[in-house]
Amino acid sequence: MAKYLVQIIVVGATAVGRAFTRALKQEIAASQQAAQRAGGGREGAKSAAASAKAGITVEEAKQILNVKDLDPKDIQEKYDFLFNINDKSKGGSFYLQSKVYRAKERLDAELAAQTKEPPKKETESDK
Repeated sequence: MAKYLVQIIVVGATAVGRAFTRALKQEIAASQQAAQRAGGGREGAKSAAASAKAGITVEEAKQILNVKDLDPKDIQEKYDFLFNINDKSKGGSFYLQSKVYRAKERLDAELAAQTKEPPKKETESDK
């Protein structure tokens, strides 16, 4: 009887161990993919810092303002429309208005980060 109980415990522990290992591998792969999408390195750190400051990611900000690309003119038009339509005096929602504001703030930060490109290093062929 004790022999069967030990076998059940060993088989159960093995199954749990394999499941844990598989889940850990999947989490590592997902983390690496997320780091690649964020740009990795310094760019990823800048993006993460901007997301933490604004509280939303670039993708969320694009969805809120309903824009596909980071076009400053398009962003400003969508922002003006959504901000005015959600004005509390017109029966709008201050909560939605603040979400629109934060989305524009986040996209403006992303545009500013993109315009500040690092200086190019001179190569032998440039001389």
